[in-house]
Amino acid sequence: MTDNSGTEKATHPDTGAAQQSSNSAAERPTPADVAGHPGTTAPKPGVPKPGTHKPETPKPHAMRPTPGPAQEHPHPVVVPSESDPSQWGRVDEDGTAWVKTADGERVIGSWQAGDTAEGLAHFGRRFDDLATEVALLEARLAAGTDARKTRAAATALAESLPTAAVIGDIDGLARRLQAIIEHSDEAAAQAKEEKERTRHEQTERKELLCAEAEQIAAESTQWKAAGDRLREILDEWKTIRGVDRKVDDALWRRFSKARESFNRRRGAHFAELDRERAAAKGRKEELCVRAEELSSSTDWAGTAAIFRDLLAEWKAAGRAPREADEQLWRRFKSAQDVFFAARNSAASERDAEFEQNAAAKEELLHAYEDRIPTRIDSGADLDNARAALRELQEKWDALGKVPRERMQELEGRLRAIEKRVREAVDAQWRRTDPEAMARAAQFRERVAQFEEQAAKAQAAGRTRDAEKALEQAKQWREWAEAAEGAVSQR
Repeated sequence: MTDNSGTEKATHPDTGAAQQSSNSAAERPTPADVAGHPGTTAPKPGVPKPGTHKPETPKPHAMRPTPGPAQEHPHPVVVPSESDPSQWGRVDEDGTAWVKTADGERVIGSWQAGDTAEGLAHFGRRFDDLATEVALLEARLAAGTDARKTRAAATALAESLPTAAVIGDIDGLARRLQAIIEHSDEAAAQAKEEKERTRHEQTERKELLCAEAEQIAAESTQWKAAGDRLREILDEWKTIRGVDRKVDDALWRRFSKARESFNRRRGAHFAELDRERAAAKGRKEELCVRAEELSSSTDWAGTAAIFRDLLAEWKAAGRAPREADEQLWRRFKSAQDVFFAARNSAASERDAEFEQNAAAKEELLHAYEDRIPTRIDSGADLDNARAALRELQEKWDALGKVPRERMQELEGRLRAIEKRVREAVDAQWRRTDPEAMARAAQFRERVAQFEEQAAKAQAAGRTRDAEKALEQAKQWREWAEAAEGAVSQR
């Protein structure tokens, strides 16, 4: 039939609905792209009769199903080849269109827009569009794309076939649609099984993440590394999909509880660390005050020992907050440096004084080594030697200390002079009173013993022990001199 606008339409005999042609010959699939249907080429449309209008070709999307869902998967859509509508139906001269089915022929509509060849081609193209829809459903089913919706669409198409205004292998389409419907249940079951398997795997992943988070929360003391790992777990958690809502909520509560537990434990650790550092700061401030009080001390040996103890206490106090710790250390070290710089300066002055004393003692030794001869024979020579020795000893003590490295040399030379006189005295005692001489010799031996002890103590830096030994040597020397004097008076 033809409407007032001059556009030709094919009218469905049962519904009276006007449906436009779906494709022009140029827009339809080529035979090389299509397979699986009888007839690999379509007959060329006839030339319109004079005085008639050529039917307007509808746009391709007017009859074709939307291919969006099928394009979501990688499976290609096999579009059927153009069928030969003359094998499956006809258009009478009066425009009545017929289609052949297993149940016989039936009228599908009326064609008034051109000759019968054009009408036959028109209804053939509509069949090809319908076959394309079936091919899309088959592709969706093969791809596993929502089998339930695919089954519903196939059922709707199958129900429309008995009244479809198309010419083609309708029975073949019906069998294909029935196969889609039958296999949809199997595909749905497989999809459900796959969904359950995926849900199980994703649930296991979250359970493993929960278990790891709980272990970190309970045991880890590597605070930075553990915190970073919990953030990584959270990022991975967000990528896991498909877990049952209730299970997912329960797992999320476990994970959140583990994170909160870790954060509380880490917070408590750093709070305790802050308290310890505050206590260390207070203790180090006290040590700084004590160090500053000692910095002006001149008790070099005693104060140096105290500073060593203060440094040990400093190390045992622990770390204060970084900025305060560095500031307090500079303060403590400054006080310590003041004391030791003063001690070093005093030691330098003392060393200079000791050098002068050593030079004076060396001159003294030179002088008295000449006055006290190596061999003393007469009593007069002995008396002179003893008097010179007493002078030497008095002047020696008055000169004071010498550098430690010179002490043994100088003391040795003094001991040699004393030994020379002592041997001369011993020889005279043996000549006069052996018993008295033996007693005086014993006294002199004790003097030599104590002087040797004093020299060793002085060399070892034990000043007090050296002074004590010298005092004892002095006492024994007086007793020896008294004994010698008693002998000489006889």
